[in-house]
Amino acid sequence: MKSLRSKGVVLLITLMVLKLLSAECRNPVLHRVGGGRFTWNLNVNLTDWAVCEQFFVGDWLYFGFDKSVHNVLEVNKTSYENCEEKGFKTNITRGGRDVFNLTETKVYYFICGRGFCSNGMRVAVSVLDIPLARPRQDEDNVQQNNGFPSYNYGFSGQTTLNAMLASALACILLLLLHEIL
Repeated sequence: MKSLRSKGVVLLITLMVLKLLSAECRNPVLHRVGGGRFTWNLNVNLTDWAVCEQFFVGDWLYFGFDKSVHNVLEVNKTSYENCEEKGFKTNITRGGRDVFNLTETKVYYFICGRGFCSNGMRVAVSVLDIPLARPRQDEDNVQQNNGFPSYNYGFSGQTTLNAMLASALACILLLLLHEIL
């Protein structure tokens, strides 16, 4: 009875570990707002850009702009719709090449104050939960979304590493099972 119970425990642990190791990992993506290095400006249709992107928890937004002219403020939906910068949530503006981490599943709202919001310098970003599996990125880690590039800076060999670890663990557990039998 004890031997049978030990076999069941080892088998259950093996299956749980293999399931965890075989899960597909998703690397965070750096989204360049507007699609380029310095595209937080009036010459870019930020709404069209945002519609073409997919944002997931853990991704980052990169805002490139001239900080002497523009700024980036996270606001609520009402302030976004009315282009009100008073009572903003977060001032992202640091040096004009600023990043913002998307940490929750929700819609984030960003505007440029100083009168530019009403001329189109605003963007709403809808963030989704991390998917279980995701298509592979191109070799050079750039994914094109309707002409707007997104950059993946994560560890691309994670799935291979997981497969190697799962294989090694399976061998060890098979040896342990053989000893118990």
